[in-house]
Amino acid sequence: MKPIRVKLLRPGAKLPTYGSPGAAGADLYACLHEPVTIEPGQTSFIPTGIAMEVPEGCAGLVYARSGLACKRGLAPANKVGVVDSDYRGEILVALHNHADRPQQIVPGERVAQMLITPVLTPAYEASEDLSNTARDRGGFGSTGK
Repeated sequence: MKPIRVKLLRPGAKLPTYGSPGAAGADLYACLHEPVTIEPGQTSFIPTGIAMEVPEGCAGLVYARSGLACKRGLAPANKVGVVDSDYRGEILVALHNHADRPQQIVPGERVAQMLITPVLTPAYEASEDLSNTARDRGGFGSTGK
């Protein structure tokens, strides 16, 4: 895959980086002038200071960083953010504080990770019926019986 073009929008912005050679997600960094405190149960939009050209036919999926989520209770409010290939604005991370105490994000801190993944965009059509399967309409928990 060819390199993804990233525009640094302001001083302090950092290119996404991989934490190890086998890392699937590239870390996104907080581009802040000063620390931001997120109160319990609150969500704050953390700017990354970057915009990028996600390749056509792909999406950038913004996931929690496991250490931030498990140790501090901070994770994307929308669970997984989706950056479409035609979006050119700044990437923001909506961090929600699930913890019982305030959490502080400092300038340059890694706040999320992004995976670039191929996407399918099929057409949808109305139909009177669907093919049958062994599961059929069995819903939540139906395959564990």
